Amino acid sequence: MIQQIPIEKILFLDIETVPQYEKWEEMTLAEQHLWDKKTRWQRGEEVSAGEFYLERGGIMAEFGKIICISAGMADKNDSLKIKSFAGDDEKKLLAEFGEIFNSPRLRNVILCAHNGKEFDFPWIARRFLINGMQPPAPFQTYGKKPWEVSHLDTMELWKFGDYKSFVSLELLAHVFGIPTPKDDIDGSMVSSIYYIEKDLFRIVQYCEKDVLTLANIFRKLRQESLLKRFED
Repeated sequence: MIQQIPIEKILFLDIETVPQYEKWEEMTLAEQHLWDKKTRWQRGEEVSAGEFYLERGGIMAEFGKIICISAGMADKNDSLKIKSFAGDDEKKLLAEFGEIFNSPRLRNVILCAHNGKEFDFPWIARRFLINGMQPPAPFQTYGKKPWEVSHLDTMELWKFGDYKSFVSLELLAHVFGIPTPKDDIDGSMVSSIYYIEKDLFRIVQYCEKDVLTLANIFRKLRQESLLKRFED
């Protein structure tokens, strides 16, 4: 039962991703061909590969990049300490994030994200490999039995075995009476804020709000009181 998991052993995660390039024309011809081939069935004949790239290029790890990872851990005083790793240099960002797993506290950490098993966890692992680095141990699942993989997913927990439904972090926050993390921007705006407005700080703030909301949704799933963000 999730009530038995010590809250201080959970690392709450959220990532923000964007397409590798601001414009379709910046891709190599080989990349354009591979994108066209991979997405043809998804977009149909009405949407061009270039249009679809601007819309969905940040969704696929093979064609996007991570610009922010926010991670939070709770203490026994019901506060959540959040640290973000962000920047234009994805390899540097990932290397700095990976270093936190050298801490004794994170030796047996449990990862938690919303839709993390389908998005955040594999995205992080794939981008580590693409950048020539091994993913941190908690992201490596090969050869492990399902009960040996220390991953929690609030979307999966909410489904209770129902595989047909999708529920957003925003909707769960509303259902549980948690302040919405989407009071400034939402995920669909991240790419334009990054490439056009060049406001990475705003994206980091958004990502950190998601982490606090994620942690509090997990708390509500355990029928516990809300966490407050730790302030230095």
